[in-house]
Amino acid sequence: MLVYPSSIDLSNRTLRFLTGQLTARRQEIGTRWRRLPAARQALLALAHLRCGDTYAQLAAGFGIGIATVYRYIREAVEALSALAPSLAEAMKTIRTKAFVILDGTLLPIDRIAADTPYYSGKHKRHGMNVQVLTDPFGRLLWASPALPGSTHDLTAARTHGIIEALADAGLKCWADKAYQGAGGSVRVPFRGRRLKRWKRRHNTTHAKIRCLGERAMATLKGWRLLRKLRCSTNRITDVVKAVLVLHHASA
Repeated sequence: MLVYPSSIDLSNRTLRFLTGQLTARRQEIGTRWRRLPAARQALLALAHLRCGDTYAQLAAGFGIGIATVYRYIREAVEALSALAPSLAEAMKTIRTKAFVILDGTLLPIDRIAADTPYYSGKHKRHGMNVQVLTDPFGRLLWASPALPGSTHDLTAARTHGIIEALADAGLKCWADKAYQGAGGSVRVPFRGRRLKRWKRRHNTTHAKIRCLGERAMATLKGWRLLRKLRCSTNRITDVVKAVLVLHHASA
C-alpha cells in the first residue's frame, strides 16, 4: 500500500486536548509501553473521526497492525465519550440561551435491507436517529444518544426527555413539522397547503430561525466518519459523544 502525507482540518488545541486525555488514561491503568506514544495515538484517532480513514489505511500510515488501530481508536472514543455531558448537565448551559433549535438527523450506516429497525422511511436509507440542540446562532450545544433510524423525531425527543427538560426550564424551542404535537414550549410551523396569509408569514419567519440549526448539522457531518458509519450500532452513541466533546474542545 502506498503511503502519502495528509492533513486534518483541526487545530493543535484539539490534538493537545485528546493527547492529555489519553495520557491520563494510560497513567490510570498503569500502561508501561505502547507501540505509539499518546500524541500519535491521538492523531490516529482524529484521522479516523475527522477524515473517516479506515483501519487498513491508518495501519499502513502509522506502521502498526489493524488490530492495534482498532484498540487505539476504541480507547480514544471511550475516553472522550465519558466526558460528554448528559442532557441534565447540558441544560445548565442551555438555560442561559434566549431560545434553542431542536432538530433530528439521520447518520447513515452500513446495513442490509433486512435490518428493518434501522431503515428510515423518510430518508429511504438505513441509519441512526440523533437529536440535536443548537443555540440561536446555530452552534452545537448537545447531541442525543443514537436510536434506530425508523424512530420518529418526536418519539426520539420524548424518549430522551428533551421535551420535558425544555418545558421544565421554560425555554422556547423552534422545531420543524416532525415535532407537531410536542406541546410545551416547542414551536412548530403550521401545516397545510392553503394557509391564511398570517400563517404563511409565520411559517416564513419560523423557517428563517430554524434554518440556523442546519449549521450544527453541517458541523456534525464535518466529521466524515459520521457520513457513513460501518461500526457496530452499539458503538455509534459513543462515537457521537466523542465528536461532541472534541467539537467543544476545539471551539
